[in-house]
Amino acid sequence: MSGGSSQSSPLSGQSSFSPLSSFKDLELSSDSGCLSIVVLGASGDLAKKKTFPALFHLFQQGFLQSGEVHIFGYARSNLSDDGLRERIRGYLKGASDEHLSQFLQLIKYVSGSYDSGEGFESLNKEISEYETSKNNKSGSYRRLFYLALPPSVYPSVCKMIRSYCMNPSSHAGWTRVIVEKPFGKDLDSAEELSAELGKLFEEEQLYRIDHYLGKELLVLRFANRLFLPLWNRDNIANVQIVFKEDFGTEGRGGYFDQYGIIRDIIQNHLLQVFCLVAMEKPVSLKPEHIRDEKVKVLQSVEPIKHEEVVIGQYDGYKDDPTVPDDSNTPTYASVVLRVHNERWEGVPFILKAGKALNSRKAEIRVQFKDAPGDIFRCKKQGRNEFVIRLQPSEAMYMKLTVKKPGLEMATEQSELDLSYGMRYQDVKIPEAYERLILDTIRGDQQHFVRRDELRVCDLPCICPSFAMGSLVDN
Repeated sequence: MSGGSSQSSPLSGQSSFSPLSSFKDLELSSDSGCLSIVVLGASGDLAKKKTFPALFHLFQQGFLQSGEVHIFGYARSNLSDDGLRERIRGYLKGASDEHLSQFLQLIKYVSGSYDSGEGFESLNKEISEYETSKNNKSGSYRRLFYLALPPSVYPSVCKMIRSYCMNPSSHAGWTRVIVEKPFGKDLDSAEELSAELGKLFEEEQLYRIDHYLGKELLVLRFANRLFLPLWNRDNIANVQIVFKEDFGTEGRGGYFDQYGIIRDIIQNHLLQVFCLVAMEKPVSLKPEHIRDEKVKVLQSVEPIKHEEVVIGQYDGYKDDPTVPDDSNTPTYASVVLRVHNERWEGVPFILKAGKALNSRKAEIRVQFKDAPGDIFRCKKQGRNEFVIRLQPSEAMYMKLTVKKPGLEMATEQSELDLSYGMRYQDVKIPEAYERLILDTIRGDQQHFVRRDELRVCDLPCICPSFAMGSLVDN
């Protein structure tokens, strides 16, 4: 592993420095040896659109080296190695044919079912043959399993991994499993899933991924003296965390209808962003210290009031043939969270998410209270706001009231703008999946969901009537 090396990658010919390497935790292990990455569900949309492109970008930047990593695709589809390579080739952008060919040659495919041992025995045989062929001097064998699969098959797949594909106890190294969200349909199914996975793996082996978890918010919150005295109820009027998509289900309605916008986006992505905005400073950057603070702020959230919830469904949602005609699954939701602690008492956190809206964006808007004693009569122009745009076109900007240029005493609202694409033109800004896969390889769990955090994240714990459909019926 090249880690955060600033030396040129032998593959790309460019410096491998990127934002991925600038947050190295010195306490993380720098283990080495054979790395086998297994993408389960390799023929599906998530794998070809997100997982394989993320692995390719890590390879481009030198974080995955061809001499120590091999990638295995596993699915039920009847494909050859070349068949899988051709299926994902069109999604691997921004490289020469030579680099693309080098990456694709790292990929092998194994076909098998998700609930029988025969396919997983074949998978383990392929992994073991690769590990043996590398003549590994360190004797360390690392196996990473990425579950790009529906949650319904997690238990059976994990049982097969545990029974047939674990790193042999005679070898140094580790076995780790990345679990995609959503983590169950409700509290009971989430608890059942957690219990089943907990019987098979230690908590340190499980990485519950959520691609909005990020390190930038931690740095912004706790490395800038400017924000420390302002980040509280005395200065902040409200915080809005918004997720908007300008497209509908696009043929994936059968999957979406099982969960809805609340489970799919708010309970997963937006609650994680909420934690990073509202939590107290952790003792250190150790994963457990960060996750402790996230759990504390979630435990401080008051029960949600019915009158502070709005849900809806866009016209045409049920035109998707995969959606039931009588579906009442929300495609839009707005929820107000109130934190009962000294820092945030009285400050509403407004979480909004929806599909088929007028634009695509995800952002955090921190709106400050009006300036007292408004001698300039400029209140109508709007409050000060600090906005963090998560996607697209990552940026941070502050909305301020300034004097309009000229001889007249007139004010207007303007912006101090940090657009990452403009400020860091020579640096590739990594996708969330790249960061989180690399964190898993490094053993950094600070931006993954812990089991107790998963339970307290469940919105029915905060509001019992938040079970799917009950708010619609009411």
